[in-house]
Amino acid sequence: MSFQAYLDTVEKTTGLTPRQLIGLANERGFGPGTKAAPIVEWLAADYGLGRGHAMAMVHVITKGAEIDDKHVGTTGVHRDDSDELWLDGVATKPS
Repeated sequence: MSFQAYLDTVEKTTGLTPRQLIGLANERGFGPGTKAAPIVEWLAADYGLGRGHAMAMVHVITKGAEIDDKHVGTTGVHRDDSDELWLDGVATKPS
């Protein structure tokens, strides 16, 4: 599953776009420098996210939408099309 697919599944599971969840995380004081554990615990308790999907959100909450280009354009199921993740929801994702 690509990184973007994890975020798309987070939206389907929670009903919130990744950007909306980032906003809620920021309201709780989570952001750059926050350890993963409290974010994972919050996402599990409030939204029922499992560890893998929560860790995808930890990345965008603490590091932003950019991912390492070593995962871009590679072969296999974990390949992403871009080094910039789309955070504004599946419905508005450019094709």
